Amino acid sequence: MNTHNGTLSVRVARIEALTPEITRFTLVDPAGKHLPAFSGGSHVVVVLEDGDKTHRNAYSLMSSPYDSSAYQIAVRRVCDGRGGSRYLHDRVAEGDLLQILQPANLFPLAKHARQHVFIAGGVGITPVYSQLEELQLKQATFELHLAVRGPEHTALGLELQARYGERVQLYVQGVDARMDIRHILADRPLGSHVYVCGPDSMIDDTLDSARALGWTDSHIHYERFVEQGSSGQPFSVTLARQGVTIEVPAEQSLLEAAEQAGYKVPYLCRGGACGYCETEVLDIDGELDHRDDWLSEEDKLSKRKFMPCVSRANCSRLVVDL
Repeated sequence: MNTHNGTLSVRVARIEALTPEITRFTLVDPAGKHLPAFSGGSHVVVVLEDGDKTHRNAYSLMSSPYDSSAYQIAVRRVCDGRGGSRYLHDRVAEGDLLQILQPANLFPLAKHARQHVFIAGGVGITPVYSQLEELQLKQATFELHLAVRGPEHTALGLELQARYGERVQLYVQGVDARMDIRHILADRPLGSHVYVCGPDSMIDDTLDSARALGWTDSHIHYERFVEQGSSGQPFSVTLARQGVTIEVPAEQSLLEAAEQAGYKVPYLCRGGACGYCETEVLDIDGELDHRDDWLSEEDKLSKRKFMPCVSRANCSRLVVDL
């Protein structure tokens, strides 16, 4: 296995345009060996050196967990984003080498679920690919409800319909009736689990509908797709363990600024969802701008915890345990 500074080296074997915005990349080991195993719902972080910038973007693995000869990721072009997706779309060609981190899973399947119900929108379908493959082999009961913005965005849904038949329901904007999430979740048997990935509005609608119908949070699973990092007003922060103060510019997160300064901060998702980079605030004079999905409201109000991957600060002094 080719490694470089803790990353895996992979070769881009194939690039396919799936929709006007989404491109699928097939990645293989340069020496033809098998890549590390992963489970349904896993992602990898792609590390891209772009001049004096380094992009670290997380993408779901949408290939089969039972075939480690290749990985597949789908990348949606974010025109007004931070540059990682544009780099992959515009500057990466078949045959190029990329660096990725080992797979990690923050969106795993519930092992003991009696029924698996998936709700997805747009590029949010990507983690579901590997999950359905895993459930198919286990002969588990599942169904997928996928909403897309128009006929030109149906490629992935049609692929899944061809493989799984009537278990995949496609909702095409302008063609089909709008997805009724509350109706989908109603009258489900005990032991059902729902998984949702897509736009914030779809996730919020699923969470609200499920809870209103009496679903417990332990049976509701979601993953938000975000452009990793954050932007806003610049601020200064002291890393107590390092004994240094660094400046966080408007276009970078604390995590990115620390990395650029040569300091390692632990992370997995880089999107404020997994809790892996949760950091203790040792001293603050001002306010924290919490932008994560991890901390509780109580934690946010306490001013004692901070997520350096996405959150920011508006203060004259901030000291964190890094």
